[in-house]
Amino acid sequence: MSATREDVGGTPLPPGWAKPAHQPDAFELTTTTFAERAAKTMARPFARGAIANATDHAAALTTARFVGTDHEALREEARKIRAHAIANLPDYLDQWIDQAERKGTIVHYAADESEARRIVAQICTDQQITRVVKSKSMASEEVSLNSALEAVGVDIYETDLGEFVVQAMGDRPGHVIAPILHRTKDEVHELFSAMAGHELPNEAEALTAFAREGLRHAFLTADAGISGGNFLIAETGDVLLVTNEGNGRLTTSLPPIHIALVGIEKVLPRRRDLAVLLPLLTGHGTGQQITTYVSVSAGPRRQGEPDGPEQMHVVLLDAGRSALLGGEFEEALHCIRCGACQNVCPVYRQVGGHAYGWVYGGPIGAVLTPLFRGQEEAGELAQATTLCGACDDVCPVKIPLHDLLLNLRRRSDAEGHVPRHEQVAFALWAQVWSRPLLYRASTAVARGSLRALARNGVVSAKSPLLRRWTAGRDLVVGKRPR
Repeated sequence: MSATREDVGGTPLPPGWAKPAHQPDAFELTTTTFAERAAKTMARPFARGAIANATDHAAALTTARFVGTDHEALREEARKIRAHAIANLPDYLDQWIDQAERKGTIVHYAADESEARRIVAQICTDQQITRVVKSKSMASEEVSLNSALEAVGVDIYETDLGEFVVQAMGDRPGHVIAPILHRTKDEVHELFSAMAGHELPNEAEALTAFAREGLRHAFLTADAGISGGNFLIAETGDVLLVTNEGNGRLTTSLPPIHIALVGIEKVLPRRRDLAVLLPLLTGHGTGQQITTYVSVSAGPRRQGEPDGPEQMHVVLLDAGRSALLGGEFEEALHCIRCGACQNVCPVYRQVGGHAYGWVYGGPIGAVLTPLFRGQEEAGELAQATTLCGACDDVCPVKIPLHDLLLNLRRRSDAEGHVPRHEQVAFALWAQVWSRPLLYRASTAVARGSLRALARNGVVSAKSPLLRRWTAGRDLVVGKRPR
C-alpha cells in the first residue's frame, strides 16, 4: 500500500536531511568577468569533457527524433504561434487570468524579482508553511527564491534529482535541462554518503534510491509545493508542466498548497497549440517523443476529486519581460527553454553554464542576461559567441539568436560600454580589410609573423604575444606535425 500524508504526519526526514544546504543567490556578474568564470570550468578536465559529451549526445538525440518528419514546417508553425502569442501578450494574459480565476486559482503579479520573492514568502507566512517541496523552475532561479524562503523560516527541498544534488552541494545548475552536467558520480556518492552518515554503494541505482527515500518523506510532510510552468494556456486558464521524474506531479498534487511561479511570456493562445509546441520542446530538450509526465494544473481540488491541492496560487513574473515587447529584442521572449542552443554552441560546450554568471547559459543566456540584468552588468556576454549560427539552425521556434547577439553588441557600443582602444582597433581593422590590397598585405604579414613565432608548426600556449588565444590551446600554423 502506498503511503499517504496521514501515515507520516510530522515524521522527521532521515538523518542528514534535517536542513537543506543554503544555495548561493549572489551570481557572479558584478564580481568576476566571463573569462575568469570560464577559466574555472576549463581548469576542470572532467567538466570540459562531460559537458562536451553530454551536449553532443543531446544534439544527436534531437536530430534522430525528427528524422522522417517535416521538421522545418513544424518549427515554422511554432514560430508563428509564439510570435502571435507575444505580439498579443497583454490580451492573452488577461484571458488566462480570467479563466484561471474562474477555476479558483489565486493569481498574483510580480513586477520584478524582489516582488516575486515577497509574494511567495508572504503566502508561506500567511499559511504557516514551514516545509516546501519544489519542482525544477528556472524562474525561481532567476529570483533566488530558495534563500528568500529560508529567510522566513521555510525549509525548501529541490526534488528534481539533479537540482537536489545542486542544492545539497550549495551549487547552481549549469544547464537548463541537465543541472549537473558539470558534476561527477563520485562527487554525488561522496555527498550522499555524508548525508546518510555511512558509506553508500557508488552505483547510480543505490544513490538514486537514497535520494528517493528522503524525498518521499519530504513530499508526504510538505505544507506546500512550488513549481514552474512550461506553458500557460489562455483558452483554459491552465498551467502545463513537463517533467521526466514523478517529482513534478507529486509537487503539484500532493501538498495542500500549490504555488506556481511562471514567466508571463509562457502564454499560448489555445490548447491545440500544444500539438506543435510539446513535440518540439521535448524533442529539442531530451530527444524524446514526449516527456514521461505532462501535467496540467487547473485550479484547486474540486469536490469529489481524490487528489490535488486545496489552494493553487500562480505568480506571474515580469522582471523585464514586458519591457521587451514591441522592441528589437521581442523575439527573445519566444524562447521555450529547451536548451537546444546550449547543446550546439561551441562556446558553451567549452566553458559550461556557470561562465555566463547568471541563470541561463549558452546563446540564449548571452541574449537574455544583458536584457534582464543590464548592459553594464552583463553586456560582455554578447561577445561570448563565435556567431557561427548553429543556435539559429537548431532553435525550435526559430529565434534569430545570431541577429540578437549582433544587436546587443551594437547597443553596447552605442551606450559606451566598449573600451576606446577596442573601438579604435576595430575601426582600423575595418578600414584595412575593406581594401583588397591592404587585406592581402595584412594577411601576408600575419602569416609571416605566425611562422616566425612557431616551433615545429605550433605557436606554443606560452607565447606572450598571443597569450589570450593560446592560454587554453596551441595554435597550429599550417599542418599539425605528426
